[in-house]
Amino acid sequence: MDLDQGLRARLVEVGVELLQAEGHTALSLREIARRAGVSHGAPRRYFPTHLSLLSAIARAGFTALAAEVDTALTAAPPEPRARIVALSRAYTGFAATRRGMFELMFRHDLLQSGYLGLREAGLPLFRLLTGLVSEARPGGGQPPEVTAGVLWAALHGMAELRNWGSLQLATGASDPAPFLDAILTAHLGPDSGDDPA
Repeated sequence: MDLDQGLRARLVEVGVELLQAEGHTALSLREIARRAGVSHGAPRRYFPTHLSLLSAIARAGFTALAAEVDTALTAAPPEPRARIVALSRAYTGFAATRRGMFELMFRHDLLQSGYLGLREAGLPLFRLLTGLVSEARPGGGQPPEVTAGVLWAALHGMAELRNWGSLQLATGASDPAPFLDAILTAHLGPDSGDDPA
């Protein structure tokens, strides 16, 4: 890796660390430059706008999420539903432990900006979920993309409500497992071990 690429990667790495430690409000170009040990103008050489730097940091989040999902799937049983459970737990777990990153990854302005193809960065995960849904519900009543989309929306919404504390306030429950089970049952049907009655 040449010096330019090394510094670019370092700025993103510092941004990821700062985001985890202090949240997205701390992500200024000046603060990232200071913590990276470079002049406050140096980031502009690689990231002409603040939005482009935030997009690079968010893209690192998609890479980290993909790695966590991959690890979860490697440890999961081979059955499609068990793999969907593992993917769902990894997704909502990432949201809970990396809240700032999770919020940044799905910020409307970043997704709309088109920097680094950020909107497309989540497509491999969605395709994976769609494939698993197709295997779990062969010949299901609707296209697997629709079921996967609704499942993703429910998981994402549950993760956000939980991060904000709204889900706990409304239900009095802090354990996400019953909510995950309910989401999967609602969109995939009962597990073969569940009593459908």
